[in-house]
Amino acid sequence: MAQTVCLIPGDGIGPEVAQSTRDIIEASGVNIDWIELPAGAGVVDEYGDIMPQSTLDAIRENKIALKGPITTPIGKGFKSANVRLRKALDLYAAVRPVRSMPGIKTRYEDVDLVIIRENTEGLYSGIENEITDGVVASMKVATRKASERIARFAFNYARSRQRDKVTVFHKANIMKMSDGLFIDCASRMHEEIFPELPYQELIIDNGCMQMVTDPNQFDTLLLENLYGDVLSDLCAGLVGGLGVVPGANIGDECAVFEAVHGSAPDIAGQDKANPLALIMSGVMMLNHLGETESAKKIKVAYDSVLEARNPEEITADIGGQGGTKAFTEAVIRQM
Repeated sequence: MAQTVCLIPGDGIGPEVAQSTRDIIEASGVNIDWIELPAGAGVVDEYGDIMPQSTLDAIRENKIALKGPITTPIGKGFKSANVRLRKALDLYAAVRPVRSMPGIKTRYEDVDLVIIRENTEGLYSGIENEITDGVVASMKVATRKASERIARFAFNYARSRQRDKVTVFHKANIMKMSDGLFIDCASRMHEEIFPELPYQELIIDNGCMQMVTDPNQFDTLLLENLYGDVLSDLCAGLVGGLGVVPGANIGDECAVFEAVHGSAPDIAGQDKANPLALIMSGVMMLNHLGETESAKKIKVAYDSVLEARNPEEITADIGGQGGTKAFTEAVIRQM
């Protein structure tokens, strides 16, 4: 039977990388019925909203979505569509695997990390008030319920994938109540349910220093919302940038897989965008759907293209001279 998947092309280069990913997934042999949905800055004039309610309803009904990058205005305009999506669908776990890629040389080797980020509260709750002229307060929200469920998710993830260790980055030395609650929930989860998994707590500034000194000492990272956002991009820099890193937002009812890079409007429509991040997110989606053979086929194919380093088949951001279509066609040929 066909799997139904909601597809949000997004803004800027989004439609190009979304089409590339769709073509590759279809070439792998998976039978998918795609439902294309509007979201992003480009649909505001027509729908009056950056994340139309009809889009949220469709994802809620079909449970699964693949999303291209969406432009978020800075300092004004609509609130982040990504934050709204995660909160509306209770996608409480952001999962960002970060691994060294074949043929992409960086100053680090053999990096293999997974960032698990709490996705619904913290400072990203978006509760801000102007107390008086020139004075703004932002509220950091932490609940035991959310802290426990993301800790359980992280430990389950590490156990099911036979990963080596869970490390929590925090600032409980200063934010003793909010971050203190977060690490209390994580340590209790470790002691009571997952005692066989090595567990570590690090103050986040020390953790960042240790990360760029030796990322190979880490395995699975568990972080609250803002820290997870920052660390996931930092870790992407260890392996070549956001163009080679996938992402997923997972809840108990729905899951949305996405490219974590920006919409890059300056190169939109020019066949220059690297589609790899969304392709890799598509592989995560296929594994989530149980289509593991097709997921493996795609992963082996893009690894082979990267390792071959044919400049005509890879995009400029990873040292090539090719474009979106050339990379897509190369991956399909490998399959």
